[in-house]
Amino acid sequence: MYVIGIDLGTQSLKGLLVDSTGKIIAEASCAHDPVYPNPAWAEQVVADWIHSFKSVVHQLLAGSGVAPEEIGTIGMDAINDSVVAVDKDGKPLMNSIIWLDRRAEAEIREIAARISHERVFEVTGLNLDSSHTAAKMLWIKKNRPDVFAQCKSILNVDSFMVHWMTGESVVDYAQASASMLYNVTKKQWDDEMAEIFSLDPSLLGRIGRPEEVCGHLSAYAARELGLTTKTKVIIGTGDEHAACLGAGLVKPGMVCDITGTAEPVAAVADKPVFDTIGHLVETHHHADARWWLIENPGFVSGGTTRWFRDRVLRFDNYDIMNVLAETSPVGSNGVTFLPCMGGAMTPTWNGNARGTFTGLTLNNRFEDLVRSVFEGISFGLRDNVDRFEEIGMNCSNVRIVGGSTKSPFWCQMKADLLGKPMTATKSAEGAAIGAAMLAGVAEGNFSGLDEAAEAMVELGATYEPDPAKKAAYDEAYARYRECYKAMEPFFHQCYQDKEEQL
Repeated sequence: MYVIGIDLGTQSLKGLLVDSTGKIIAEASCAHDPVYPNPAWAEQVVADWIHSFKSVVHQLLAGSGVAPEEIGTIGMDAINDSVVAVDKDGKPLMNSIIWLDRRAEAEIREIAARISHERVFEVTGLNLDSSHTAAKMLWIKKNRPDVFAQCKSILNVDSFMVHWMTGESVVDYAQASASMLYNVTKKQWDDEMAEIFSLDPSLLGRIGRPEEVCGHLSAYAARELGLTTKTKVIIGTGDEHAACLGAGLVKPGMVCDITGTAEPVAAVADKPVFDTIGHLVETHHHADARWWLIENPGFVSGGTTRWFRDRVLRFDNYDIMNVLAETSPVGSNGVTFLPCMGGAMTPTWNGNARGTFTGLTLNNRFEDLVRSVFEGISFGLRDNVDRFEEIGMNCSNVRIVGGSTKSPFWCQMKADLLGKPMTATKSAEGAAIGAAMLAGVAEGNFSGLDEAAEAMVELGATYEPDPAKKAAYDEAYARYRECYKAMEPFFHQCYQDKEEQL
C-alpha cells in the first residue's frame, strides 16, 4: 500500500506520496504565512493549515493517479513549540500561537520565581523559556481565561491535525519532551512540573510512539481529503525530529543541520545527555524512540533570509542573494549581523534579543549586508557544534537537510566555518521524507526505521572545508560573539517588559 508523508512547516505544507518500496511517486506543496499581530507575537490561522493539507493531498492524488483506496497510512509532522486550543468538538478557539511567539516572557519570569532554571533543566532537559509549549499554555490560561475555560485540549500542531483526521488526542514522545511538563529521563509527564505551571499535561494528549497507528480517517476527514475511511493515521512527530529521520539520523554519533524557517541543530545519543556547561543545547526525545536528540532550535534561518529578500532586497528570487553574497569576502567587510529575529537560542537563550546589523562604514556595499545575513545564521551552527564537542559528542558526521541544500554557496560557507566536511541530502524535503518513513513502518512496508532510512534517504554533495579560509572565519566568528555579548544588556533593558504593554 502507498503512504503519504506530510510536513507542516511555518511557511508551507509539503507532501509526498510514496510506494511500498520507499519510492516517491508524487510531491506537492501549498504555501501559508503566519501573522504577526504585535511585536514578538506570531500566530497562524488554523484554517490555513487545513486548506493547505487538503490542497496537497488532492494534488498528490491527481498527480499520481493512485486511487484513494490504495492510500494505506498518513504520517504527519509539524512545527514544534506551537499550540492550538480546541473545544469539546475539536474546533479551534483562537489562532495557533506558534514557535516564533515570545509573548509569554512575563509568565516565565513568574515561574522562575518559584523554581530554579537548573531544576527545570535537570527534570525536563529544557531551558525555562517562553518558546516552549507550557509557556504558551500558561499565557492562554492567564490572559485568555475565556478560551481556557472552554478548552478540552491544547494540542501541538501535528496533534491537532491528527485530531482533525481521527478525533484522537495524542502526542509523541518527541513533542512531549518539548513541553516543560515532561520528565525526559523517565519518559512520562512530570508531577512536579505540572504543579509548578498549574497545568494538566493531559491537555496535550496521550503519549505514544510516533509510528503508532492511533485511528482511521473519520468519514468527514475522508470526504474533505478525497480518501476513504480505510486510511490509517499515525501519531506523528515534530518537524525537526522528522527531518533528522529524513537525513538518515537513525543511530548515535551523527549531527544534523536542519534549515527551514528556523535552523535546529541536532545530535543523536543513546542516552540522555545534559549540557551542564551552559544549557545551550537541550535534551529531547528523537522521533526514533530508541534514541534521544540533543538539540538547539537555532536562529530564525529561512525566515530571516525570506525577510531580507522580501523586505530589503524586494526580489522574489533567492539566487540573487547568493550571487550578491559571493562578491563580498569572508567576514562581510566588517559587517556583523545578529539574526535574532525571533529572540535568540544561541549563543545564549534570550527571548528579548533582536536582529541587529553592526560594523557599517561608508566603505560597505549592499553585498556585504547580504553576506552578513548568511554568515550570522551560520555562526549559530558553529555555536552548537562546538558545544556538542565540549560535552563529549561525536560531530565528525554532519549532514545538512532542508532549504540550504539548494545553495552550494551556503553549504560551503558552513563547511569552511566549522572546518568539517558536511554532506547534504539529495532532497530538500527531509521532514516530509521522515514522516513518510514513519508511515511506511506503520504500514508494514519496512521492518523499522533503519530499513526505511536505507530505502528512502539519498545523500547528495559533500562539501570539504577550505583551510585557507579558517583564519578569516575565526576572526568573523569572534566578532559575532563579542557583538552579541555587548548587545545583551541593551536587549534586556529595552525589550524585557514590552510584551506587558501590549
